[in-house]
Amino acid sequence: MSYYFAKKVAGGFDEVVSATRQALAAEGFGVISEIDVQATLRAKLGADFRPYLILGACNPALAHQALLIEDKVGTMLPCNVVVQALPEGQGVEVAAVDPVASMSAIANPDLRNAALAVSKKLQAVIARL
Repeated sequence: MSYYFAKKVAGGFDEVVSATRQALAAEGFGVISEIDVQATLRAKLGADFRPYLILGACNPALAHQALLIEDKVGTMLPCNVVVQALPEGQGVEVAAVDPVASMSAIANPDLRNAALAVSKKLQAVIARL
């Protein structure tokens, strides 16, 4: 089982980040955290790295449902969505975690059903791009 969904997207990095935010919003997700990996690695290590952004996406209704089912599931929230520049001329890739894969570590069938709902929404986000 793969642990993510991904798609190569044509366009510039900033343009794809914007489109990803819009696609997330259309599926009821907000971005509640953002990590600019390129800037962080430059600041902390002096390392050069490609444009790479981790968006912490949350659908409040589905997160609430999951927390009611399993109170420690917050250790696996929010759902991470990565936007990264590919090598020259190959565009940009957007990848989202598959919550079914990550939640499979928790033996709770009710949580699996909740993860399936989130998974379908994240697949729809990727498909919109």
